[in-house]
Amino acid sequence: MPAPTIVYPFLAALLYAFGALALKRSSEFGVGLWRTTFVANLIVAVLFSTLWLFGGPPIERELLWQPGVIALCLFAGQISQFLALEKGDVSVAVPVFGLKVVLVALIAPFLTGDHIDARLWAACVLSVFGLTFLNRSGAGGPPRGLGVTLAAGGFGAICFAVFDVLVQKWGPHWGAGRLLPCVFWINALLSFGLVFRFSAPLSAIRPPAWRWLCGGSVLLGLQSIAFVSTLAIHGKAASANVVYASRGLLSVALVWLVGHWFRNSEQHLGANVLRWRLAGALLMMSAIVLVVTR
Repeated sequence: MPAPTIVYPFLAALLYAFGALALKRSSEFGVGLWRTTFVANLIVAVLFSTLWLFGGPPIERELLWQPGVIALCLFAGQISQFLALEKGDVSVAVPVFGLKVVLVALIAPFLTGDHIDARLWAACVLSVFGLTFLNRSGAGGPPRGLGVTLAAGGFGAICFAVFDVLVQKWGPHWGAGRLLPCVFWINALLSFGLVFRFSAPLSAIRPPAWRWLCGGSVLLGLQSIAFVSTLAIHGKAASANVVYASRGLLSVALVWLVGHWFRNSEQHLGANVLRWRLAGALLMMSAIVLVVTR
């Protein structure tokens, strides 16, 4: 595996884990799903605009539908992602997002003609067991918002899997400096449709919430640049996703080790619960390794 498909996805995974905790903290101030998505998408679009400076081939107007389709996948995935983070536990939601790598391997054959072999199906079975372990809660009852977390996280994983495959497919023709800014600009425009869903205007967000919201959004933007640029330039979506899926393990570890920095209450669920979730994340990582080494 080329070094960029290891280093940058791992950096992205680490930034994502911290960003998820920051956005989870902002949700406790009542920012809400729609305002979080809106602010995050605008900040991320500004960060991706810097890639335009790297240049690229002239934009072909007849192909503008391609970044449009990618942006729709991104927009749907982001809403699902933030919903899972807001309603559920970070240490459950983030590992569920790790299913994306298996889904990439399932979806890619329809665009690339790759064969789906026994290792891939074994990986799917391991993922199911991993999810089962992640949902073990001991004597304290089921994880908070389990149904919403699984449904939103699973749908988001599908959307992001399609997003990854399409970026890899169309990225070389467009160039990262052209395709990615267009995708995130369109995504930002779509976000203005969320204004009508706001529970209160942006001016009603309290200053402490703004710090966590903006900080988490910047971290998400930086991790997106690191990861998505890797797909557009180097391809290797399945391989890159193996490393990127370590965000599940990192999220569980960060909740356990530094969750108090973010006033995250999950660390008080008990060591037994977090051990089950860590075991589940490890099983999902095993599934991911099977996918890329098949």
